[in-house]
Amino acid sequence: MNAIVVVAGAVGVGAALAYVFDPDRGRRRRSVARDKVISAAHTAGDALDTTSRDVRNRTRGAKAAVRSALERDDVSDEVLVERVRARIGSVVRHSRSLDVTASAGRVTLRGPVLAHEVDGLLRRAGGTRGVTSIENRLEVHDSPGDVPGLQGEGPHRHGWPRSEFMQENWSPAARLVGGGIGAALSWYGPRMSGLVGTAAGLGGLLLLGRAAMNLEIRRLLGVGGGRRGINIHKTITVNAPADEVFYFWSNYENFPRFMSHVTQVHRSNDGYAHWTVAGPAGVPVEFDTVETRHEPYRCIAWKTEAGSPVAHAGIVRFDPDGGGTRIDLRMSYNPLGGVVAHALASLFGADPKSAMDEDLLRLKSLLEDGRTRARGEGVSRSELA
Repeated sequence: MNAIVVVAGAVGVGAALAYVFDPDRGRRRRSVARDKVISAAHTAGDALDTTSRDVRNRTRGAKAAVRSALERDDVSDEVLVERVRARIGSVVRHSRSLDVTASAGRVTLRGPVLAHEVDGLLRRAGGTRGVTSIENRLEVHDSPGDVPGLQGEGPHRHGWPRSEFMQENWSPAARLVGGGIGAALSWYGPRMSGLVGTAAGLGGLLLLGRAAMNLEIRRLLGVGGGRRGINIHKTITVNAPADEVFYFWSNYENFPRFMSHVTQVHRSNDGYAHWTVAGPAGVPVEFDTVETRHEPYRCIAWKTEAGSPVAHAGIVRFDPDGGGTRIDLRMSYNPLGGVVAHALASLFGADPKSAMDEDLLRLKSLLEDGRTRARGEGVSRSELA
């Protein structure tokens, strides 16, 4: 087993060296990798500064909360009523139908309420700072029926506040804590024997990735994340009229002429198209798309059909710019292997974002000069944004 690991590692290192030091494209790949490292360093510095401020502010807030809990809270009855109303509004749909009064810390609740909301209402009201006791005079109803105060849907309520770690976007402090726990698990997991150690190590890596990228696990792995995963925004100016550029783009059969990974496209008259692209290791991947918007000479929008191996959606706009056309492309997709696979590929410029740069430059060359630019010919910042 050790020999197999050594051989596999040697093969991997050799492949990486061959990729980086390729005579034709190695220089550009090394340059891309260097730029990625520098950008990551700047991003890490900004994230560290943001996290430190967030932790300081949370520490101050925690100290203030402890001090407030230890000190006697003498507030007026009017202030206490507003505190209670602010807290119960998230657990009761028809909170405006409730009458809340207070006297020396004792709060009285009156009015109609649905039976399944009573427990949450009493807990939230009783847990309000400054409340010493609750007098329950509520009118409990199993259903709205013909009770005037319970009619209508009422404002949407989110219920109890969600934990930091249950939210889609984590705060800097939550990312710091989650990343620390993930790093510890990924470090100690492999040193533990059995299934528990393996599970701990894998869980730690997932938690570390979740904290580092601030993306949901399903988006990281590309499982059940829909079309949301990686966002691409590219612009390029072509010295050709907008109607010509639009006509060329709207004929999807032209895509293999400038998109390196597209091998074949069959377009039907109803806005549907069947695509064959080169996937990982050159394996063909097929999927179907449908146009969701088609404005002649202005824009085209599309999305993949359900069940596509790589779900994506996008829109491209064609804006006249002097005698030329400004192409504005926005696309989101969920890559095979998720954001993690994309991050590994992007380190060496092998991801769709980098490939799109060269594809658009080939499109520009094809429309302006009638020829496609050679692969690896370079990307000029003045040409592509």
